[in-house]
Amino acid sequence: MAGRGVDGAMNPGRSGGKGMKCIAYNGGYKYQLKEEYTFADTGIIPPATITTDFIVLDLAGNLTIAKGYAWDGPSGPTIDTKNFMRGSLAHDALYQLMREKHLDHDTYREAADRLLQRLCKEDGMWALRAWWVYQGVRIFGDPAADPARNRPVVRAPDGCEG
Repeated sequence: MAGRGVDGAMNPGRSGGKGMKCIAYNGGYKYQLKEEYTFADTGIIPPATITTDFIVLDLAGNLTIAKGYAWDGPSGPTIDTKNFMRGSLAHDALYQLMREKHLDHDTYREAADRLLQRLCKEDGMWALRAWWVYQGVRIFGDPAADPARNRPVVRAPDGCEG
């Protein structure tokens, strides 16, 4: 059976061995953005405008995330509260740009972590919890921004080749 992508286009599937219909996907996501969203003036200024399928970071520091973007929300031992969602969206998009080598991990990671803290506070999170969120990503978040840890493509069902 064919499916529709986030843009509504038909996707007939990919054939594996022996006429098998295969899909390719990344796992680990909980949320999908239903409307385009722009974070104005993030304070993160790339050397050149970055444009991917779902993320644009311009020279003014505006971060635009396209409708259909999928992210895993707040990570770690935490609760996915509404005052954490915008921050997690921006943070996950910026970490993805680092994993994909569009942004230098060593140069931009702390700024992305501070943006997460700022957005959580703007959205009503208690300052103490936002500080703990920041400390958590500073201590444990490095692997998530590491280009060596990009999410693998999974193919299904069994027997599909890459």
